[in-house]
Amino acid sequence: MYEIELYSSQTEQVLSILERDGVCYSRAEYVRKKYGESAGIFLLAYGSFVREAEKLLQKPEKAEYPYWAFPDPRSVDLSGGGVLSRLRVPVSEVLFFDAWDWYKVLRLSYIGENEEEEKEFARELSLRGLDSNKVMLSSFYPEWKERILKSWSRLFRFDQLIRSGDYSCVHSVQAALWMLKKEWLR
Repeated sequence: MYEIELYSSQTEQVLSILERDGVCYSRAEYVRKKYGESAGIFLLAYGSFVREAEKLLQKPEKAEYPYWAFPDPRSVDLSGGGVLSRLRVPVSEVLFFDAWDWYKVLRLSYIGENEEEEKEFARELSLRGLDSNKVMLSSFYPEWKERILKSWSRLFRFDQLIRSGDYSCVHSVQAALWMLKKEWLR
């Protein structure tokens, strides 16, 4: 079984659950608690992520959201008080994507096939006095909103290349795990 070394930031609470139960799943309530009044934006982004991710890797029944991990420990954000966790995970349990594309989703932005397409989309919005935040945070622009939401399906377009070891297609590799297992901790 082919495995990959990944790094993740986890709270002491998650690590305690792993020690006790051997497995831990992320829940929507954790996202709500972590992000407070901004949680709605994250829930929108995470909801889209889950819908697309389930098409590629079956989500366990107990999992609601993924855990984030990175092949490069320097990419891990420890600012929230997490502990850097080193993992050894079967590649079959991982989804890969470009972290820059995920940041576009978190900014409620359009993911184009390329940078030119993204610039053209932004220009079209600007000509109408709009931007992606205005579109996504209101109910007045359903066609534009649908185009942005549909573009988020491109998030996993590089999964197979990254999985094969080719990182040249992305700026920064990010990984998603439906669960954490105690046996993965190193």
